[in-house]
Amino acid sequence: MTDIQIFHNPRCSKSRQTLALIEEKGISPDITLYLETPPSAEELGNIIKKLGISARELLRKGEQDYKDNELKNPALTDEELISYMIKHPKLIERPIIIKGANAVLGRPPENVLSLLN
Repeated sequence: MTDIQIFHNPRCSKSRQTLALIEEKGISPDITLYLETPPSAEELGNIIKKLGISARELLRKGEQDYKDNELKNPALTDEELISYMIKHPKLIERPIIIKGANAVLGRPPENVLSLLN
């Protein structure tokens, strides 16, 4: 087991590139296929805190679920947005890389290097 975890979507080029960067450093991360096994609301809330962003900043705004559920509405709370992300994990921006109390988004993939150094 490693102390690096990646919330990964193998169909996403940025996610694949980020995973490759981690593996190039000789690290075999714990891979969570979040579309198959979405995090719980508590887990996602903790991830958002580690990222230092709001729930809204973690949303993939180009997804149809974003439009269908009118998630642009500024009145929606972080808790409500997290609930939508759990129900529709495609809404979660990816990849997310976690090491201990820190996390980064792999957009661009080189962001992961700050966690590995």
